[in-house]
Amino acid sequence: MNPTLNDHPEASGRMGLALLAMISLAWILPGLVGHEPWKPDEAYSFGLIYHIVQSGDWIVPALGGEPFMEKPPLYYITAALFAKTFSFALPLHDAARLATGFFMAITLLLTGLTGRELWGKGYGRIAMLTLIGCLGLLLRGHEMITDTALLAGFAMTLYGFALSPRRALPGGFLVGTGTGIGFMSKGLIAPGIIGLTALLLPLVFRHWRSRHYALVLLAAFLAALPWLTIWPALLYLRSPELFMEWFWINNLGRFFGFVRLGPSSNHWHYFEILPWFAWPALPIAAWTLWHGRRTAFGRPGIQLVLTAFLAMLAVLSMAADARELYAIPMLLPLSLLAAPGVTTLRRGAASALNWFSITTFGFFAGAFWFSWFAMLTGHPVKWGMHLRELQPGYIPAFEPLLFAPALLLTVAWLALLFRGKRIPRNPRAVLNSAAGITLVWIIMMTLWLPWFDAGKSYRSMISSLQQTLPAQHACISSSKLGEPQRALLEYYAGILTRRTEVHKRIECDLLLIQGSASNPEAAPGPEWRKIWEGNRPGDRSERYWLFRRTPS
Repeated sequence: MNPTLNDHPEASGRMGLALLAMISLAWILPGLVGHEPWKPDEAYSFGLIYHIVQSGDWIVPALGGEPFMEKPPLYYITAALFAKTFSFALPLHDAARLATGFFMAITLLLTGLTGRELWGKGYGRIAMLTLIGCLGLLLRGHEMITDTALLAGFAMTLYGFALSPRRALPGGFLVGTGTGIGFMSKGLIAPGIIGLTALLLPLVFRHWRSRHYALVLLAAFLAALPWLTIWPALLYLRSPELFMEWFWINNLGRFFGFVRLGPSSNHWHYFEILPWFAWPALPIAAWTLWHGRRTAFGRPGIQLVLTAFLAMLAVLSMAADARELYAIPMLLPLSLLAAPGVTTLRRGAASALNWFSITTFGFFAGAFWFSWFAMLTGHPVKWGMHLRELQPGYIPAFEPLLFAPALLLTVAWLALLFRGKRIPRNPRAVLNSAAGITLVWIIMMTLWLPWFDAGKSYRSMISSLQQTLPAQHACISSSKLGEPQRALLEYYAGILTRRTEVHKRIECDLLLIQGSASNPEAAPGPEWRKIWEGNRPGDRSERYWLFRRTPS
């Protein structure tokens, strides 16, 4: 072990496991229940989950009655199991979203175990807190999306690599299982990144060129094999055409760009967003490398996490499409790389991070409390009216079940600021960063949750549409209807539309069109008349029109 990285007396300090567990739970749980599926990613993900719940078919993911072969079904299967198990106490979509909390708990636990394995006692807690404090993980780590399962897969893989020098077979098993989880979450991207990491380690670093490492890779291959073959084989046996749509179009085609399915890629996208997305892990990780520049690159732990990060960055930057969502896995190696650097930060840098976290998150927490009071009471008048105008579908109401946890945890945060002074300065900086961002998230997902949900939910709009439907109609065609909207139409109203993009013509006596409020849609012909028009409360961009064909 490297004494400059592993034996620092401040690594664990007085930061107890109970405090770490409370912060982790306070970060994970808010936002998992209490709101509708939000578009775009949550809504279409829930459509796929709802199909499994209703049909029991997990081999072919389906959305709005049509196969949807974008991703393998691991997250959707897991969420469907949570939905069925807890639907007695929660709405189906809330029960399904518990799967996200499950995968994020696994991610945090494995990150802590990896930090401890790489750097020694106490560093696992610092790695977990650094990851919790990352700005880019806050929203995405609570959404009903398959990327949370991918993140858990990467976390398991990194722990397997970290464990492998000491225990080859368990480490290899974890590497292979994590690879399989990543594959069954988002397809070939995870095996590609992990395979590149596994190949680069022995090519670049002498430490990894051994029979021991070869045994680790053999165990990893055997552990990953069932994950990599069972579902693809079952899919191929069900439908070779759907298998090729998944494998060729949604994996290779999306990555190399010979089909245009995702947002256009700016190959510098991740370089541009990481400074804020990976705050505070990125600057501390850079300090780790700079501070240990003479010896750090000879350490297996540094070699592992740095290679993993660079492999992720390179592969994602090469892809033909890019989103900030895809950058989430990079937060894992950055947080692990930052952990040993926390204890070696200069006094001024640690104090600056500490006070930045306290003042910034304290300011936002106070602003949210003040704005909530203004919206609820109408004072100050202008500010309260402005907030109500932003969400015309929200009716302010005092809700004790949301107010109580917000108040309790705000007081707990203030107590932590005073009692946390007994924790050494450097670990306290990442502790206050994690606690501060957690407090802001708690306030948003308690006091402000009804306000956010009023503007993001499609329930009232779809209810209005459903009440307008004629008692007698053959079917509903649709035009330009997005994936989230199709999913929620089925969930809220049991409506499956026949898309003109697939059937090439209007087949039904009703036609639903999605468009822009600034560019109203006209009837497709003289035999059609508009019978409904609507949008979500306060939504100034999307609008929907329902037309009915009149007999000649």
